[in-house]
Amino acid sequence: MTKDEAIAVLEEIATLLELRGENPFKSRAYRTAARAIDSLSEDFESLVREGKLDQLKGVGEGIRAKLQEMVDTGRLGYLEELKRSFPPGVVAFLDIPGLGPKKVKILWEKLKVRDLVELEAACRDHRVGKLPGFGSKTEGSILAGIEQRRAYASYHRYGDLIGLAEQLVEQLRSHPDVVRVSMGGSFRRGKEIVRDLDLVCSSVMSGSVMEAFVSSSGVQRIVNHGETKSSVVLEGGLACDLRVVPDEDYPYALLHFTGSKEHNIALRQRAIAQGKKLSEWGLFRESRGHLSEGSEDALPEKEAAGERILCRDEAEIYAQLGLAYIPPELRENLGEIEAAENDRIPRLVEWTDLRGTFHCHTTESDGHSTLDAMADAAQDLGLEYLGIADHSKSSFQASGLDEARVERQQEEIRKLNKTFRGFRLLSGTECDILREGRLDFADSVLATFDYVVASVHAGFSGNEEEMTRRIVRAMENPYVTMLGHPTGRLLLMRKAYPVNLEKILDCAAETGTWIELNAQPLRLDLDWRWWHAARDKGVRCVINPDAHHIRELGFLRIGVNIARKGWLRREDVINTLSLKLVEGALRKKRGDGG
Repeated sequence: MTKDEAIAVLEEIATLLELRGENPFKSRAYRTAARAIDSLSEDFESLVREGKLDQLKGVGEGIRAKLQEMVDTGRLGYLEELKRSFPPGVVAFLDIPGLGPKKVKILWEKLKVRDLVELEAACRDHRVGKLPGFGSKTEGSILAGIEQRRAYASYHRYGDLIGLAEQLVEQLRSHPDVVRVSMGGSFRRGKEIVRDLDLVCSSVMSGSVMEAFVSSSGVQRIVNHGETKSSVVLEGGLACDLRVVPDEDYPYALLHFTGSKEHNIALRQRAIAQGKKLSEWGLFRESRGHLSEGSEDALPEKEAAGERILCRDEAEIYAQLGLAYIPPELRENLGEIEAAENDRIPRLVEWTDLRGTFHCHTTESDGHSTLDAMADAAQDLGLEYLGIADHSKSSFQASGLDEARVERQQEEIRKLNKTFRGFRLLSGTECDILREGRLDFADSVLATFDYVVASVHAGFSGNEEEMTRRIVRAMENPYVTMLGHPTGRLLLMRKAYPVNLEKILDCAAETGTWIELNAQPLRLDLDWRWWHAARDKGVRCVINPDAHHIRELGFLRIGVNIARKGWLRREDVINTLSLKLVEGALRKKRGDGG
């Protein structure tokens, strides 16, 4: 059992205890234990087997016994008993925005609803709105949440799948009969939402590769098991396809199954104009009398397509079509073909270009890692600077800092900075944009920070004009350095609030305000579709992880992938600057000189 698996079990127990209405101290004990285990640098399972967990503060004797049981048996009777305490469908209520354990407990006990179908019926009959503490507004929100959950049931967030995708690729790469392997589809193109995963690999022994694929751990159900294509459903309901081709076919298959459909159509039309034919089977010089593009499905074998043009990789296919190589992230038929024809494909930003980041939280607000731990983790990643931007006082639900706590944190940052060499903590705040565009701190307080992230966290009900005016007013404050998660969307959970992004970007260009690319898998905001336009207006992007834990600093890699999809170059991203240069940029932004 890994550390992360143990933490997940403890958090689940804490939630179920809250749902059952147990003493709050019990659930708090499990969450405390989870945080204690999260701080471990040693191998979790080894510590348990060696009986050393008693040295860990925050893990009591009862919880230690349960962890021992999990490691020894792979299961936990106490958790199974808790789950039997109520219908499993009730737990799904917690996925509805605005429904916490206390409200779910009321719904289950008072209305006897056991699943989402029964909950929906209770809302439509207006039984939910009559409960104390609910009302018609909550009833409507629950119905909207259920409908949204149903609509998004077959979709998955890109950032949530990265670990699984890498694991699938590595499993296949380690197979002795596999030559080359890659993800394909919308995942390879870096789309923020994907419906399934596509794998493409090359081998002369497709049967053995397919057998290993369909029998691998994590496969919940086999949909199709063939020689060249197999389809499975992974745990969590995620569909996954594998295609195996001879190695000489691999570049063409990878290009085809990466897509997008629109990009592929544009490439095929270009090939036809050159007297060639492009398909998943290869690139061919068409022979006289050959089948037309519209009858492609009638081709029995690739040999019928004409003389094959040998290409060893995707770059050579593009070159044969008179194009510069187009990175997968850009393959959406949104101008990349024309850019490649004129050798104007940009050198996209890379993960290794990042030198620091700004939007991070600590245990002072709603983070789960201390200031020291965040600083250590940032240095382990090779960053030169890390900005701490805990919430401001109006975000009371996130333990936002008031002026006195801000002053204490700034003093702690100054003390820590005296101990670093080649690294610096920057003092910032994620300052709430209040109604009418007012900021949560006075200018005299904002002036004490190295930078300010201004974000909307409440009051999403305004219309487009009101929300735009509210954000623009905040951006016009000279102490506001960057706009955080500009549209407030939560992928597969909450739509963006109405806002005129054209006006927001124009204001950013005029005021020099940086726009955040929030790399949290739930957000990925600002959307990649706007970054090309932002770049052309001269707006600078800042890739931030919105990290609430040391491991979430790794979200920066996801942010870079989305930035690449938005055509961003190194020079478009502010945190590719060195510490010295970024300090100058911060001074310039607030008018202190460069």
